[in-house]
Amino acid sequence: MTTVEEYARGFGEEPGYLDYGRVGPLSATVRAETIGQYEILSKARYGTIERMRTEDERVRDGVSALTGFPADQVSFQPNASSGLLHAAFGLTGGDVLLSLSEFPSLTYAAERAARALRVITPTWLETDGGRVTPSRIREQLTDSTSAVMVSLVDSRTGYLADIDGIRQVIGDRLLIVDAIQGFGVVDAPWEVADVVVSGGQKWMRAGWGTGFLALSERAIDHLTPVFSGWTGSGPQQPWDEVLEPVRGAGAFSISNPDLVAEARFAAALEEVDAVGVSAISAAISDNVERVLQLADEFAVPVSSSRSPAERAGMIVLEPLPEQLTVLGASLHNHGVTASVRATNARISVHAGTTEETLDMLRAAFTSYASAA
Repeated sequence: MTTVEEYARGFGEEPGYLDYGRVGPLSATVRAETIGQYEILSKARYGTIERMRTEDERVRDGVSALTGFPADQVSFQPNASSGLLHAAFGLTGGDVLLSLSEFPSLTYAAERAARALRVITPTWLETDGGRVTPSRIREQLTDSTSAVMVSLVDSRTGYLADIDGIRQVIGDRLLIVDAIQGFGVVDAPWEVADVVVSGGQKWMRAGWGTGFLALSERAIDHLTPVFSGWTGSGPQQPWDEVLEPVRGAGAFSISNPDLVAEARFAAALEEVDAVGVSAISAAISDNVERVLQLADEFAVPVSSSRSPAERAGMIVLEPLPEQLTVLGASLHNHGVTASVRATNARISVHAGTTEETLDMLRAAFTSYASAA
């Protein structure tokens, strides 16, 4: 086991970084893995490529350890969007209920599948300010609803969805979860989902080109592998014939994966598993509380939920429009990296957020308060 303190020492980014919801700088473990893998590949000694192909099993085992899905029901993906497209295009009919305010990876997957195949119909969920709740879903379910798509953590509001509650109200309909804003830092009940999709470039700090698609048995039975390449037909190269896709998550493969990307992601998965998601989540929650205290001290309005049950690692600050410019300038001038958008600023803390970074945030809030 690894302690949270040991895990935190793997954060090598410059002080002031508070934007893990956009991208997580590579962890020390992932950086070492990357350098080592490229060194191996550059030498290309006898057996190198064959050995590197075992990274696929390694990364699927890593996803299995964190989600509980069997490794043979996991498929490596180059990003979350690819996994969501696989899921949406694989649906065989009915209405798909989701919020139009979800991150575009979800909405575009549903709409593109609907227009291309004409077998599903996106139904836009009316939400409570972008928050997808079991009660809202219950109100808008119909007999023709076949699937529900939702983000585990909403990227704009920071809201942590109650996927267990959603499962209880939707019954045996498929539940498709975009986990990217919470995977590795939220101790979620993954077993209630039929499809879990994530990328590794945010909270997992594994870099771009990493992700996965995990499927329940029900999802395997109900999804059609529309985009299934030659690698989705089994372990052997299918020369001189075109085979049917294999049954299972392996069918949702288009070509050979980036083996170094798989190794990077596997290293990140193993690192998180060693310390434990619950421990990481607790450390993040402590840092969220500290940011909330700073925001209150300097009267910076917070629009994201303060309830630990409804939040992950993101705090959304939403001052008046004329004051948002001041806040953005204050963060910039004090070297604080955050996501400043048209109506708000989003702060994302992690388990490795340092005292120096929080001091820089305090200085930015001080400047904001004096100018607002």
